[in-house]
Amino acid sequence: MAVVSVITPIYNTETLLSRCVSSILAQTFQDWELILVDDGSTDGSGALCDEFAARDSRITVLHQKNSGVGAARNTGLDWMYAHSDSRWITFVDSDDWIHPRMLECLLDAAVSGGTQLSICGYQELEDGELPCVSALPWAEQWKPADFYRSQQILATVPWGKLYGRDCFETLRYPVGTYFDDEYVTYRILFAQETLPVVPASLYAYYWNPEGLTKKKWNPRRMEVWQAYEQQLDFFTRRSDEEMRHFRFREYLENVYAQLLEVRTAPEGMARYDRQIRARLRRLFRRGWHLGYIEFWADYGMLSDCAPLAAKLGRFWMEHRKT
Repeated sequence: MAVVSVITPIYNTETLLSRCVSSILAQTFQDWELILVDDGSTDGSGALCDEFAARDSRITVLHQKNSGVGAARNTGLDWMYAHSDSRWITFVDSDDWIHPRMLECLLDAAVSGGTQLSICGYQELEDGELPCVSALPWAEQWKPADFYRSQQILATVPWGKLYGRDCFETLRYPVGTYFDDEYVTYRILFAQETLPVVPASLYAYYWNPEGLTKKKWNPRRMEVWQAYEQQLDFFTRRSDEEMRHFRFREYLENVYAQLLEVRTAPEGMARYDRQIRARLRRLFRRGWHLGYIEFWADYGMLSDCAPLAAKLGRFWMEHRKT
């Protein structure tokens, strides 16, 4: 059986899928299997998947009712655990593509580092080729906390990584949320002592101007907050005060940024303004008790969501006895 299982969730990417699959076929490391999960596509993606499988025995196609990208990844994982003895897993989204040496580099980094996870850089592209990698780059060794703080996109997304088989033995993506990766990747990161990171752009992330995260604000953006709550609980259980503080501050600033965005959203969003301000007030109360709020630095946020409390606090701060 294959050494690496490549799992690709697919939904209506007929025009981009060939580029993705071709980049996997072109890998310098060839001991892989490709699991294409057609998540109820309504274009020709499903038929195209079947064509690929008919031409290469390493390709397996799974068709399912549309259930979302998290469910599609889970389907690929479930099939892999039931039918394959591969030791490594990677995810490649169907509108993205990878450098010919990505699997080779990530596998070398993971094996050399003795870890269950290796990571590579990425580049946002609409089309074209990734930069040439002539020599095998040496992986940099990162502490999970440092990587999580400084590389938040790569610390969250499922792609651009090679996972040991054990990583997903008891772990799956939540279904029905747009931010499924926010619930999963950090758990795997913090299960490692060190992270080998290949300092080269080996993953091409398709720059899609119509993607959810690039559109104007909509209510689904708020779904990420539940994941942030889970992360706070995770760091609390680990007694990791530094990471809990960091995640709380990022959470607070995300809520405030969404408050500013909703005010420029289409009409009919006023109820969300109230909802977001209520959450911001709750976070301020919570953060104050935890010692995570800096009154003067956070005064603008506080006065926006709770103007009376901000005024009273300012009066107290300016007139308290020194």
